[in-house]
Amino acid sequence: MTRIVIIGGGPGGYEAALVARQLGAEVTVVDRDGLGGSAVLTDCVPSKTLIATAEVMTSFDSSYEELGITVADAPDAPAGQRSGRVVGVDLGKVNRRVKRLAVAQSHDITQSVTRAGVTVLRGKGRLAGRQDVDGSRAVVVETADGETRTLRADAVLIATGATPRELPDAQPDGERILTWTQVYDLDELPGELIVVGSGVTGAEFAGAYQALGSRVTLVSSRDRVLPGEDPDAAGVLEEVFRRRGMNVMSRSRAESAKRVGDKVEVTLADGRVITGSHCLMAVGSIPNTADMGLEEAGVKLTESGHVKVDRVSRTSAPGVYAAGDCTGVLMLASVAAMQGRIAMYHSLGDAVQPLNLKTVSSNVFTDPEIATVGYTAADVECGKMDAVCVKLPLRGNPRAKMQGIRDGFVKLFCRPGTGIVVGGVVVSPRASELIHSISLAVDNNLTVEQVAGAFTVYPSLSGSTAEGARQLHIRKRDGADSGS
Repeated sequence: MTRIVIIGGGPGGYEAALVARQLGAEVTVVDRDGLGGSAVLTDCVPSKTLIATAEVMTSFDSSYEELGITVADAPDAPAGQRSGRVVGVDLGKVNRRVKRLAVAQSHDITQSVTRAGVTVLRGKGRLAGRQDVDGSRAVVVETADGETRTLRADAVLIATGATPRELPDAQPDGERILTWTQVYDLDELPGELIVVGSGVTGAEFAGAYQALGSRVTLVSSRDRVLPGEDPDAAGVLEEVFRRRGMNVMSRSRAESAKRVGDKVEVTLADGRVITGSHCLMAVGSIPNTADMGLEEAGVKLTESGHVKVDRVSRTSAPGVYAAGDCTGVLMLASVAAMQGRIAMYHSLGDAVQPLNLKTVSSNVFTDPEIATVGYTAADVECGKMDAVCVKLPLRGNPRAKMQGIRDGFVKLFCRPGTGIVVGGVVVSPRASELIHSISLAVDNNLTVEQVAGAFTVYPSLSGSTAEGARQLHIRKRDGADSGS
């Protein structure tokens, strides 16, 4: 029986373990913090649970008057002042729910994996030298109870994830200066939150805390929020942030953050100092690849410490695979899981298709959400893909009007002539759900005629996807483009 050792129990690790057991391998997962990894315990599941509360607050605030909902004034409002509403947030209760759901999800994953016959060892694993003459490798495990065990493996999967990057002059203290793994220990809502970093993590937390009631300043070193996303989508989100009262500071690089009493002072590169009650550092992540014996075992790393892999998750060392955030390949839980599965299919001789990043759908859980799949506007502009585009604002969608949705759009890309759908962007509440039909089209090379010909519910937000496809049916013939 083929022996598989997986170091790391996140999505890349536990999904790989399940596939390997299905294919008849003997599987051991070495995990330090709990199955599910950071995606379940400190990142994706917790943050999206927090955002779920924020979504309710935002939906209510942005549309209750238009929908005819009346709100009573707070009975304890000072004389002559009207509160506007009596809705508030108990952050301690929210965070206790966040932690409870994360632990429960990790427990469910552990049960699923152990029922499948996988051995789970709590501890830290590392490779011990290069491949032996029989093709196997040794993995040394420092267990949680202080013992050292050596496992023999015919194939090893590295799935150790990543941790928040810390700036030398902005060291987190877990109380006022925080990483995104520490915010769930807060019992009270930050009065004035400074978020450093305008990528996906920074934008999600900035929007969430603003909705919960914090006064938020978002510090961005770039000229706009979400610099890696569709420019039109990022523009909509930044406009919404500013309209709701967020202080968005573009082209402002933070150099340090220090605690001064019960405040935090953030110093910018131009000398300006901004003050808040709390500071959240969202300045990227670093791979968990140090002190694992990787390079000694023949595994090549990038300058940033990420494991180099090919499209079937192989590293430069025979019999060693890698998956997830430690590889730096489109850092999404869904991609990590697919990398892990592909690694097992390949190592165990099953049919396998190499990873195709152009079929991966992703989502930014802001309000509105931003979902994307396939080729992008940047790909079209640089000539990487010849495509025709149409963008339909949601303000013309009947269901959007009924629900009081004013911000957002659906954008589709197709090949001229053939009309094959090659990409799309949705900016909308629940865009993460609406992108699926476009993902199916991209993954299966469907044409705009096929998308337009499928029935949609009336009224529905998905009707805008079909309408965009109908418009592209005409425009694809002469390559006409529409950005309105």
